[in-house]
Amino acid sequence: MGVSDTQPSAIERFGLRMATIVENVMPSPFLFAIILSYLVFLAGILVEGNGPVEMVGFWYDGFWAFLTFAMQMTLILMTGFVIAYHPRVNDLIVKLASVPNSGKGAAALVGAFAMAIAWLHWGLSLILGAIFAREMGKAAHERGIDVHYPILCVAGYMGLGLTWHWGLSGSAPLQINTPGNAFIEQGILDGVVGTSMTIFSPYALLLTVTSTLFGAAMLYLLAPTGDRARGIAHYVDESELFDAAADGGSDAAPAEPDEQVSDIVESDTIADRLNNSRILGGIIGLTGVLMVVSQLLAGGLDAWTLNLVNFMFLFGGLLIYLRPQHYREKFGEAAGAAAGIILLFPFFAGIQGMMNASGLSQTLADALFAVSTPQTFPIVAWITGSVVNVFVPSGGGEWIVLGPSVIEAANNLGVPVGKATIAYAVGDAHTNLLNPFWALPLLAITGVKAREMFGYAIAMLLLLVPFLAVALTVIPY
Repeated sequence: MGVSDTQPSAIERFGLRMATIVENVMPSPFLFAIILSYLVFLAGILVEGNGPVEMVGFWYDGFWAFLTFAMQMTLILMTGFVIAYHPRVNDLIVKLASVPNSGKGAAALVGAFAMAIAWLHWGLSLILGAIFAREMGKAAHERGIDVHYPILCVAGYMGLGLTWHWGLSGSAPLQINTPGNAFIEQGILDGVVGTSMTIFSPYALLLTVTSTLFGAAMLYLLAPTGDRARGIAHYVDESELFDAAADGGSDAAPAEPDEQVSDIVESDTIADRLNNSRILGGIIGLTGVLMVVSQLLAGGLDAWTLNLVNFMFLFGGLLIYLRPQHYREKFGEAAGAAAGIILLFPFFAGIQGMMNASGLSQTLADALFAVSTPQTFPIVAWITGSVVNVFVPSGGGEWIVLGPSVIEAANNLGVPVGKATIAYAVGDAHTNLLNPFWALPLLAITGVKAREMFGYAIAMLLLLVPFLAVALTVIPY
């Protein structure tokens, strides 16, 4: 690695300072969840006047309240993982990693890639972003490029930290577009709010483009260079760098699906033929994809719901892999990436249970919306989503609780529900850069610790604040 003979810029110094602070004080994601649980527990007692026994009851009731949604989120993550680790997809990532010639360019490219993919599928972005960050770190190590590995990891996480919630797998926009959703049942909405008014609105599309460009530019400016950059070998043992098992895959150079399956088939039984039949897998996969197409043809873009997203990626993945046995085995590998989420999701659901039942969520929303105007409402919705997401990093779970307040306030102020939903979604995504919950699979793939990368994540969060405040206000709906 080279030696830096230039002084770091103000933004680079800011990132280095935040990284030093966070590395010294940030707990593990699991302990982070436990600390937040106690903070909300105390707030429910001190602010809302609930008793300790009541708060424990709220916590327990909330602990199991969102099992259906948890399964939906796990499926999104696992289907994204399986597609991301297809050999041809992985080969493309390796080729892209050879493009940048500087550490700053590497950070910007990984970030732009992760943010663009997140608009399509947040689970796919989380896994592909992590793989791309690791492969970029390896490529830089081989080529002698000064690149700071923690900021590559933050760049790979930027899809979850910025663009995912107003994309094709965004929880809040898809929930209000689901027939018979809770908001319709409660009389808050007269009918579904189609994705043409949320995800595919000019407001959301222009926000996606400008956010991706601004985010990539900030990553470029934040990235340390020269002797200030610590490469992947500083965080991952060099002997493991080219061991694909450490990458979450099964082979250093991923074999073609036919080659991987050939070692499995030891006998020519009927069961083996069925388990590894490309024809059978192709028929099942194609049937599912055609069902998605028929739903979209019948309902247009407004047919794009959370269940349809999962359905499409589940059967689309089978169509890519073809052999059912091979596809099932890849899901087995994906289970490891989802383990942290499965563990922590009930704890954050318990936090949400306390916030909802104690009245904390409603008090927070009412206080913020009471001071909003039609002009400031998008910023208020963004702040509301940001604050609550720190305690409950579940976009759909939060929206179930706070969505009614957001929609009612928007209606009272004459703000389009679609615009209000997107503004809230921006806040929900934004503070993922503070809470390490959704970074768990990325941490496993990249080999870094949360405290080693979240200083730069928090620096990105703060740098995005003025941009988002302006963009949410001035972009036309």
